[in-house]
Amino acid sequence: MNVSQIMSARVVSVHLDDSLQTLRELFDATGFHHLVVVQDNKLAGIISDRDLLAALSPFADTLSERARDRATLDKRAHQIMTRHVITLQPTDSVVSAMQRFNQHTVSCLPVVDARQHPVGMVSWRDILRYMEARITQLKTPHSA
Repeated sequence: MNVSQIMSARVVSVHLDDSLQTLRELFDATGFHHLVVVQDNKLAGIISDRDLLAALSPFADTLSERARDRATLDKRAHQIMTRHVITLQPTDSVVSAMQRFNQHTVSCLPVVDARQHPVGMVSWRDILRYMEARITQLKTPHSA
């Protein structure tokens, strides 16, 4: 089976100069855990919600907020993104995706086409859902 059959085709992309405030709003609005960063419609990087939390001051938007805390919201996506992104092609096998998850400490893998345009995302949860379905299918007795 190819990753195109298990990937989420919903991908939220941001640009290199989008502010962390914008990213925070997108994470809140979508419920996603990863945003892809694009430049000229090609994958340039990836940002997780954990990357964003690490970059923001814990005092931003609180009563204790100071100017420097608020300034963390003005940082740009390119300042916190991971630039060397491990990717998949839509035709890569699910086994290939599993191998990449085992080789690298990542929680998702962007799926890109031949032009490096993001077309989907595979998370380790997608892999678990696939494996659960396969195991259930194998356990279900086939009718004659």
